[in-house]
Amino acid sequence: MKVIFEKRGPIAYVTINRPERLNACDFETYGRLTEIWTEFRDDAALRVAIFTGAGDRAFCAGSDIKSNYVEKIGREGARTPYPVMLELTKPIIAAINGHANGGGLEQALACDIRVAAEHAQFGLGEVRLGWLPGGGGTQRLPRLIPLGRALEMLYTGKRIDAHEALRLGLADYVVPMHQLMAKCEEIASEICKSAPLAVQKIKEVALRGLDLPLREGLRLEHEAYDWLNTTEDAREGALAFAEKRPPAWRGR
Repeated sequence: MKVIFEKRGPIAYVTINRPERLNACDFETYGRLTEIWTEFRDDAALRVAIFTGAGDRAFCAGSDIKSNYVEKIGREGARTPYPVMLELTKPIIAAINGHANGGGLEQALACDIRVAAEHAQFGLGEVRLGWLPGGGGTQRLPRLIPLGRALEMLYTGKRIDAHEALRLGLADYVVPMHQLMAKCEEIASEICKSAPLAVQKIKEVALRGLDLPLREGLRLEHEAYDWLNTTEDAREGALAFAEKRPPAWRGR
Protein backbone atom coordinates (compact mmCIF):
# COMPACT_ATOMS: atom_id res chain seq x y z
CA MET A 1 0.00 0.00 0.00
CA LYS A 2 1.78 3.10 -1.26
CA VAL A 3 -0.42 5.54 0.66
CA ILE A 4 -2.09 4.85 4.01
CA PHE A 5 -5.38 6.64 4.65
CA GLU A 6 -6.82 6.49 8.18
CA LYS A 7 -9.86 8.19 9.67
CA ARG A 8 -9.79 8.76 13.42
CA GLY A 9 -12.87 10.74 14.37
CA PRO A 10 -12.72 14.12 12.61
CA ILE A 11 -9.01 13.81 11.76
CA ALA A 12 -7.72 12.17 8.58
CA TYR A 13 -4.19 10.75 8.53
CA VAL A 14 -2.56 10.54 5.10
CA THR A 15 0.85 8.82 4.97
CA ILE A 16 2.99 8.26 1.89
CA ASN A 17 4.22 4.72 2.47
CA ARG A 18 7.36 4.24 0.39
CA PRO A 19 10.11 4.63 3.01
CA GLU A 20 12.51 2.50 0.97
CA ARG A 21 12.37 5.23 -1.72
CA LEU A 22 12.35 8.13 0.78
CA ASN A 23 8.60 8.34 0.09
CA ALA A 24 9.22 9.52 -3.46
CA CYS A 25 6.03 9.43 -5.49
CA ASP A 26 5.62 7.35 -8.61
CA PHE A 27 2.58 8.06 -10.74
CA GLU A 28 0.54 5.36 -8.99
CA THR A 29 1.22 7.10 -5.66
CA TYR A 30 0.25 10.49 -7.07
CA GLY A 31 -2.97 8.97 -8.40
CA ARG A 32 -3.82 7.43 -5.03
CA LEU A 33 -3.15 10.74 -3.27
CA THR A 34 -5.55 12.43 -5.68
CA GLU A 35 -8.25 9.89 -4.78
CA ILE A 36 -7.61 10.31 -1.05
CA TRP A 37 -7.76 14.11 -1.09
CA THR A 38 -11.01 13.89 -3.06
CA GLU A 39 -12.47 11.52 -0.46
CA PHE A 40 -11.27 13.80 2.34
CA ARG A 41 -12.96 16.76 0.63
CA ASP A 42 -16.26 14.93 0.25
CA ASP A 43 -16.47 13.29 3.70
CA ALA A 44 -18.35 15.73 5.93
CA ALA A 45 -17.23 13.90 9.08
CA LEU A 46 -13.58 14.77 8.41
CA ARG A 47 -12.51 18.20 9.59
CA VAL A 48 -8.72 18.35 9.21
CA ALA A 49 -5.94 16.18 7.78
CA ILE A 50 -2.41 15.38 8.97
CA PHE A 51 -0.13 14.56 6.04
CA THR A 52 3.22 12.83 6.51
CA GLY A 53 5.60 10.18 5.20
CA ALA A 54 6.42 6.76 6.60
CA GLY A 55 9.59 6.37 8.66
CA ASP A 56 11.87 9.07 9.99
CA ARG A 57 14.04 9.89 6.98
CA ALA A 58 11.68 11.66 4.59
CA PHE A 59 8.34 13.40 4.30
CA CYS A 60 8.59 13.02 0.53
CA ALA A 61 11.71 13.19 -1.63
CA GLY A 62 9.66 14.33 -4.63
CA SER A 63 8.87 12.42 -7.77
CA ASP A 64 10.33 8.96 -8.25
CA ILE A 65 12.54 9.91 -11.18
CA LYS A 66 13.55 6.36 -12.07
CA SER A 67 9.97 5.09 -12.23
CA ASN A 68 8.31 8.18 -13.67
CA TYR A 69 10.82 9.49 -16.16
CA VAL A 70 13.33 6.71 -16.90
CA GLU A 71 11.20 3.59 -16.82
CA LYS A 72 7.98 5.63 -17.33
CA ILE A 73 5.97 3.17 -15.25
CA GLY A 74 2.30 4.12 -15.05
CA ARG A 75 2.75 7.43 -16.81
CA GLU A 76 -0.27 6.91 -19.03
CA GLY A 77 -3.10 9.08 -17.68
CA ALA A 78 -1.11 10.02 -14.58
CA ARG A 79 -2.74 12.45 -12.15
CA THR A 80 -1.08 14.68 -9.60
CA PRO A 81 -2.75 15.68 -6.32
CA TYR A 82 -2.04 19.43 -6.52
CA PRO A 83 -5.32 20.54 -8.19
CA VAL A 84 -7.44 18.84 -5.52
CA MET A 85 -5.18 19.94 -2.64
CA LEU A 86 -5.21 23.57 -3.74
CA GLU A 87 -9.00 23.63 -4.00
CA LEU A 88 -9.62 22.16 -0.55
CA THR A 89 -11.29 24.39 2.02
CA LYS A 90 -10.48 21.95 4.84
CA PRO A 91 -7.12 22.45 6.59
CA ILE A 92 -4.14 20.18 6.02
CA ILE A 93 -1.25 20.01 8.49
CA ALA A 94 2.05 18.74 7.11
CA ALA A 95 4.11 16.64 9.55
CA ILE A 96 7.50 16.97 7.88
CA ASN A 97 9.51 14.07 9.23
CA GLY A 98 12.67 14.39 7.12
CA HIS A 99 13.48 15.38 3.55
CA ALA A 100 10.88 17.49 1.75
CA ASN A 101 12.35 17.91 -1.69
CA GLY A 102 10.99 18.71 -5.14
CA GLY A 103 7.42 17.52 -5.39
CA GLY A 104 7.56 16.69 -1.70
CA LEU A 105 8.16 20.32 -0.80
CA GLU A 106 5.49 21.37 -3.29
CA GLN A 107 2.98 19.09 -1.53
CA ALA A 108 4.02 20.62 1.80
CA LEU A 109 3.52 24.08 0.28
CA ALA A 110 -0.04 23.05 -0.61
CA CYS A 111 -0.71 22.44 3.10
CA ASP A 112 -1.88 25.12 5.52
CA ILE A 113 0.43 24.56 8.48
CA ARG A 114 3.88 22.97 8.34
CA VAL A 115 5.39 21.30 11.43
CA ALA A 116 8.93 20.05 10.92
CA ALA A 117 11.12 17.62 12.81
CA GLU A 118 14.50 19.06 13.77
CA HIS A 119 16.34 16.98 11.15
CA ALA A 120 14.03 17.95 8.25
CA GLN A 121 15.45 19.50 5.09
CA PHE A 122 13.70 21.49 2.38
CA GLY A 123 14.65 21.97 -1.25
CA LEU A 124 13.51 22.27 -4.86
CA GLY A 125 16.20 20.53 -6.89
CA GLU A 126 14.46 20.32 -10.28
CA VAL A 127 16.83 22.87 -11.83
CA ARG A 128 19.71 20.38 -11.45
CA LEU A 129 17.77 18.01 -13.73
CA GLY A 130 17.09 20.66 -16.35
CA TRP A 131 13.50 21.16 -15.18
CA LEU A 132 11.60 23.62 -13.07
CA PRO A 133 9.17 22.78 -10.27
CA GLY A 134 5.86 21.90 -11.92
CA GLY A 135 3.65 21.54 -8.87
CA GLY A 136 3.47 25.17 -7.83
CA GLY A 137 6.96 25.63 -6.42
CA THR A 138 7.87 28.66 -8.54
CA GLN A 139 4.65 30.39 -7.48
CA ARG A 140 4.00 29.35 -3.90
CA LEU A 141 7.52 29.52 -2.45
CA PRO A 142 8.10 33.22 -3.39
CA ARG A 143 4.72 34.05 -1.84
CA LEU A 144 5.76 32.45 1.44
CA ILE A 145 9.38 33.43 2.04
CA PRO A 146 11.52 36.44 0.98
CA LEU A 147 11.87 36.59 -2.80
CA GLY A 148 15.66 36.51 -2.86
CA ARG A 149 15.87 33.39 -0.74
CA ALA A 150 13.12 31.70 -2.75
CA LEU A 151 14.92 32.45 -6.01
CA GLU A 152 18.21 31.21 -4.57
CA MET A 153 16.57 27.89 -3.68
CA LEU A 154 14.97 27.68 -7.13
CA TYR A 155 18.09 28.67 -9.07
CA THR A 156 20.53 26.43 -7.21
CA GLY A 157 18.48 23.50 -5.89
CA LYS A 158 20.09 24.26 -2.52
CA ARG A 159 18.46 22.74 0.54
CA ILE A 160 17.86 24.45 3.86
CA ASP A 161 17.49 22.89 7.29
CA ALA A 162 14.46 23.02 9.56
CA HIS A 163 15.63 25.94 11.68
CA GLU A 164 16.38 28.08 8.62
CA ALA A 165 12.96 27.12 7.25
CA LEU A 166 11.41 28.28 10.52
CA ARG A 167 13.30 31.57 10.40
CA LEU A 168 12.15 32.21 6.83
CA GLY A 169 8.53 31.21 7.51
CA LEU A 170 8.60 28.05 5.42
CA ALA A 171 8.04 25.97 8.58
CA ASP A 172 5.64 27.10 11.29
CA TYR A 173 7.01 24.91 14.09
CA VAL A 174 10.16 22.85 14.58
CA VAL A 175 10.05 20.09 17.19
CA PRO A 176 12.01 16.95 18.10
CA MET A 177 11.00 13.99 15.95
CA HIS A 178 9.33 12.19 18.85
CA GLN A 179 7.03 15.19 19.37
CA LEU A 180 6.12 15.71 15.72
CA MET A 181 2.78 13.90 15.52
CA ALA A 182 1.73 15.06 18.98
CA LYS A 183 2.24 18.69 17.93
CA CYS A 184 0.26 18.16 14.72
CA GLU A 185 -2.54 16.44 16.64
CA GLU A 186 -2.60 19.28 19.16
CA ILE A 187 -3.15 21.79 16.35
CA ALA A 188 -5.72 19.54 14.65
CA SER A 189 -7.66 19.12 17.90
CA GLU A 190 -7.79 22.88 18.42
CA ILE A 191 -9.10 23.35 14.88
CA CYS A 192 -11.80 20.74 15.53
CA LYS A 193 -13.12 22.82 18.43
CA SER A 194 -14.03 25.56 15.96
CA ALA A 195 -17.13 25.69 13.77
CA PRO A 196 -16.46 23.60 10.64
CA LEU A 197 -18.17 25.93 8.17
CA ALA A 198 -16.38 28.93 9.67
CA VAL A 199 -12.99 27.21 9.36
CA GLN A 200 -13.67 26.36 5.73
CA LYS A 201 -14.85 29.88 4.91
CA ILE A 202 -11.82 31.39 6.64
CA LYS A 203 -9.47 29.25 4.53
CA GLU A 204 -11.35 30.07 1.34
CA VAL A 205 -11.48 33.81 1.99
CA ALA A 206 -7.91 34.14 3.29
CA LEU A 207 -6.33 32.26 0.38
CA ARG A 208 -8.48 33.84 -2.33
CA GLY A 209 -7.87 37.24 -0.83
CA LEU A 210 -4.10 36.92 -1.30
CA ASP A 211 -4.61 37.38 -5.04
CA LEU A 212 -7.07 40.29 -4.71
CA PRO A 213 -6.73 44.01 -4.01
CA LEU A 214 -7.57 44.80 -0.38
CA ARG A 215 -10.93 46.35 -1.24
CA GLU A 216 -12.06 43.22 -3.08
CA GLY A 217 -10.71 40.96 -0.34
CA LEU A 218 -12.71 42.87 2.27
CA ARG A 219 -15.82 42.53 0.14
CA LEU A 220 -15.23 38.77 -0.06
CA GLU A 221 -14.81 38.65 3.72
CA HIS A 222 -18.06 40.59 4.26
CA GLU A 223 -19.99 38.23 1.98
CA ALA A 224 -18.66 35.21 3.86
CA TYR A 225 -19.51 36.84 7.21
CA ASP A 226 -23.08 37.48 6.12
CA TRP A 227 -23.45 33.92 4.84
CA LEU A 228 -22.11 32.36 8.04
CA ASN A 229 -24.59 34.38 10.08
CA THR A 230 -27.41 32.48 8.34
CA THR A 231 -26.13 29.07 9.45
CA GLU A 232 -27.32 26.91 12.33
CA ASP A 233 -23.77 26.77 13.66
CA ALA A 234 -23.61 30.55 14.07
CA ARG A 235 -26.76 30.47 16.18
CA GLU A 236 -25.46 27.50 18.15
CA GLY A 237 -22.14 29.26 18.78
CA ALA A 238 -23.85 32.33 20.24
CA LEU A 239 -26.22 30.21 22.34
CA ALA A 240 -23.43 28.01 23.67
CA PHE A 241 -21.42 31.10 24.60
CA ALA A 242 -24.38 32.56 26.50
CA GLU A 243 -25.03 29.25 28.26
CA LYS A 244 -21.32 28.74 29.04
CA ARG A 245 -21.12 25.30 27.45
CA PRO A 246 -19.20 23.77 24.54
CA PRO A 247 -21.04 24.20 21.22
CA ALA A 248 -22.46 21.19 19.39
CA TRP A 249 -21.48 21.91 15.79
CA ARG A 250 -23.61 20.44 12.99
CA GLY A 251 -21.78 21.79 9.98
CA ARG A 252 -24.84 23.54 8.63
